Amino acid sequence: MKGDIGPAWRAPLLILAVLSLLIGIGAGLMRLGWTVPLPAGDAVLYHGPLMVCGFFGTVIGLERAVALRQWWVYLGPLFSGVGGLFLLAAAPPAWSATLMTVASCVFLAGSVQVFARQRALFTFTLALGAACWLAGNISWLAGRALWTAVPCWIGFLVLTIAGERLELSRFLPPSLLAKRLFAVILMGLIAGIALSAGEAAPGPVLVSAVLLALSVWLLRQDIARRTVMQQGLTRFIAVCLLAGYAWLAVGSGIALAAGGLAPGGPAYDAALHAILLGFVFSMVFGHAPIIFPAVLRLPVPYTPFAYVPLAVLAASLTIRTAGAIQADAAWRSVGGLLNALALALFLLGTVGTIVYGARKRGMPPAV
Repeated sequence: MKGDIGPAWRAPLLILAVLSLLIGIGAGLMRLGWTVPLPAGDAVLYHGPLMVCGFFGTVIGLERAVALRQWWVYLGPLFSGVGGLFLLAAAPPAWSATLMTVASCVFLAGSVQVFARQRALFTFTLALGAACWLAGNISWLAGRALWTAVPCWIGFLVLTIAGERLELSRFLPPSLLAKRLFAVILMGLIAGIALSAGEAAPGPVLVSAVLLALSVWLLRQDIARRTVMQQGLTRFIAVCLLAGYAWLAVGSGIALAAGGLAPGGPAYDAALHAILLGFVFSMVFGHAPIIFPAVLRLPVPYTPFAYVPLAVLAASLTIRTAGAIQADAAWRSVGGLLNALALALFLLGTVGTIVYGARKRGMPPAV
């Protein structure tokens, strides 16, 4: 059964995602020693689920639903958004874990449908990313320590981004050898995630090595290498992409040098946030001018201010990474605060440009 929903119904889902993002940022700051008023006292324990499931799960699920234009796919972002809301309301964590698991089931079903419509390497990659999110949520629902879900959640975000970039590679088609190398990387990452989730020793090392290989592949193959020479929005998106790939290389390289992406030690914080903040949010910054018009039918005009959050993110991550590696809590804490500032500037800048664009067209800034 087909049938899409309008932007007015999508906006509340996006608001739920932003709420999870804001509280997730606050929870992260509390972990670094900053005093932040949070609606639920134990929200600090769920920084990861709020960011990965409550925010990214909802936003990516919403984007997938818009692409498929089928009402039932919207149940995914609805369940993940409400699951994040439950965490904010201090409901039993099992309620949120259940809703997130159901959300990822819907998301996987939608991703499999995309693959069935177009059997290609990039749609297969997107489906694998969806399966990783489900696997991580099942681990959480089963009552295992949250860190055991982290490799799966990383797989969800990294494979989703890699699949979407692979789709756009049709403008600069990779060679047959490059495609085969990508397939090998894909298999290696899934193997590493499976081993890591099962707490097998080789897993974290394999994940780190494969992510490093993926960063090199993306830097080499992405059309951003050429579009960065253009102007305006096109150049900005390319800069975001190349910066993201560089942070993926930095994070995986740090993890590999420390013996793999496994909990414990200062390198883990540095590697994890280089990947999940540096890589993933650089992609978010670059794709926001595309995602918002598609989801809400609201243009996000490009302005040079867009570089400010990206620059602050890079500077803050450099400080945080150096502080984490040197076990300097003060530098790590300051870097984390500046991380939050970068995300706040991005949100404020996005809202500001939407309002500016609406006024410029003589339209009310409403959905």
